[in-house]
Amino acid sequence: MKWRVAVDRAVAPLGLTHAQYALMASLYGMARSGLRPSQRRLADHTGLEALYVSKLARALEAAGLVARTRDPDDPRAMRLALTGQGEDTTRRAITVVQGLLDQLMEPLGGRDGPRARQFTRELAALLDAPLDPFAANDKEQS
Repeated sequence: MKWRVAVDRAVAPLGLTHAQYALMASLYGMARSGLRPSQRRLADHTGLEALYVSKLARALEAAGLVARTRDPDDPRAMRLALTGQGEDTTRRAITVVQGLLDQLMEPLGGRDGPRARQFTRELAALLDAPLDPFAANDKEQS
């Protein structure tokens, strides 16, 4: 929560929230890899709910930061792309958030330090662990 609040405050001057930043930075990275994802694919990539991605994308479209177009292969799907203004805003936001990340990782010797790399590996292992919110209840009932 502390990180989300810090990002919210840092990107607010750019007119973004943490969730909008997460969507736009992901879209920016995917576009750099040659992808123009659908809202569903972007939802899967970010871990956000598809309905929430749709809501965020509509708001970002209204702000002139994202273009939403119908997928020619699937008329139910919307493809997303950053506009020129969206790319500029995203690049600036990434710079701001990377500055925050530098501050966060400084106690571990900086982003590229061995302690930070070990922490990143351990955090990735934790985040990759499957979570089942009903598993604890199942064990209690057994």
